[in-house]
Amino acid sequence: EKAGLITPGKTVLVEPTSGNTGIALAFLAREKGYRCILTMPETMSVERRMMLLALGAEVVLTPKETAVKGAIAKAEEIIAGLGGNGYMLNQFKNPANAKIHRETTGPEIWKDTAGQIDVLVSGVGTGGTLSGTSQYIKGGAGCEFKKAIKTVAVEPQEQMLITAKLGGEKKGPQGPHKIQGIGAGIIPDVLDLDMIDEVVAVHSDDASVMAIKLWLIGLPVGVSAGAIVDAAVKVCRRPESAGKLVVAIIPSFGTLVSPQSYIAQFIHI
Repeated sequence: EKAGLITPGKTVLVEPTSGNTGIALAFLAREKGYRCILTMPETMSVERRMMLLALGAEVVLTPKETAVKGAIAKAEEIIAGLGGNGYMLNQFKNPANAKIHRETTGPEIWKDTAGQIDVLVSGVGTGGTLSGTSQYIKGGAGCEFKKAIKTVAVEPQEQMLITAKLGGEKKGPQGPHKIQGIGAGIIPDVLDLDMIDEVVAVHSDDASVMAIKLWLIGLPVGVSAGAIVDAAVKVCRRPESAGKLVVAIIPSFGTLVSPQSYIAQFIHI
């Protein structure tokens, strides 16, 4: 609005999203008087869709086979048909994504750990959280250097694009996965690959198991949080991690997914 790019009551906000950004955008659009259309793969949970609809957004589902790429393409198609009145914030490319984490998440973690953080474990959806937080602490994107922490990126084992991009080898069958919120099927422009020291790939089943374990100790989280905590536990168990402070960012709350969707598979836990 400040830049004059969008106008309440006139501009239609269109965005490909798997949940968190869409929820925030739908809320703001409703409060400020924008029509909001959100595109997402049909594999996204019913709970996510209901939350977005409750906030007044229009939800357009895309085929699961095309993953997030399909949602992006659909959003672009919708904008093309709006006669110049559509606008996409484009969380996968928008530099404001990482910027807000340099300004908020990074300083918060640095302050809360009194600068003692040694390892950051973060999933990669758009890459904004990992990039901005790491840049603030490690001195990227013009930030003052504070500490040479290790940044661990987490991606689905079934879709090891970041691993391959950084020269690693994929393991196991590659294709669709069940970890909503990470593993978008692309390497986002927002993701600062220079900030990544290691990539840990987590299988969807392992992510689901960890998510259930977290529910059972009073932390109702989504499956992406399960993947990230699973990776963090693996990092913490290494001999070289002894005495290190490892911070794992949990990005998904349990209200956006029904635990029944994966509890049934692992009810023996």
